Amino acid sequence: MRNNLEEIRWHGRGGQGAVTAAKILAEAALAEGKYVQAFPEYGPERMGAPVKAFDRISNEPVRLHSQVYAPNIVVIIDPTLIGNVDVTEGLVEDGIVVVNTPKSPEEIKEELGLKSQKVYTVDATRISLETLGKFIPNTPMLGALVKSSGLVSLEKVLEEVKKMFGGKLKEEIIQNNLDAIKRAYEEVRGE
Repeated sequence: MRNNLEEIRWHGRGGQGAVTAAKILAEAALAEGKYVQAFPEYGPERMGAPVKAFDRISNEPVRLHSQVYAPNIVVIIDPTLIGNVDVTEGLVEDGIVVVNTPKSPEEIKEELGLKSQKVYTVDATRISLETLGKFIPNTPMLGALVKSSGLVSLEKVLEEVKKMFGGKLKEEIIQNNLDAIKRAYEEVRGE
């Protein structure tokens, strides 16, 4: 952790799994002995509508109970939100942005007009289509976030996915999600 409190804001659209990814990250951090919060912010609750989810992870109890206004990390699950939503609003000077895109980190940094922040990219859309057979980019984005931030271990995230989906999804689907996380962890590119 770069400081005692890491705040993460996830940007996606309804149905892409931003809220689920935030919950999995929080559970993994909790399993590692950290203090956490994970919560969504819904606009119009419909498929495809912009959605935000938030995490707070700390080594000390988290006493803040508000939206995340100055995130250390921004995760952009749906790149079509860039230019339509201010995805980097409030991002701290030494922050991290993780984007689902085939573009290079340098291209995205320029597109977003970032100066000192680090940018990481991964083609989570391609990974989800190849591993899951459909467009559900949240688990690959989780793998990319873990690699680029070091907030939690890959092993804990994989364990939490098994716990969260165990008994709810077929074993093959759980394994495909685990594979998507691992692939994105390996394929994420940073500047």
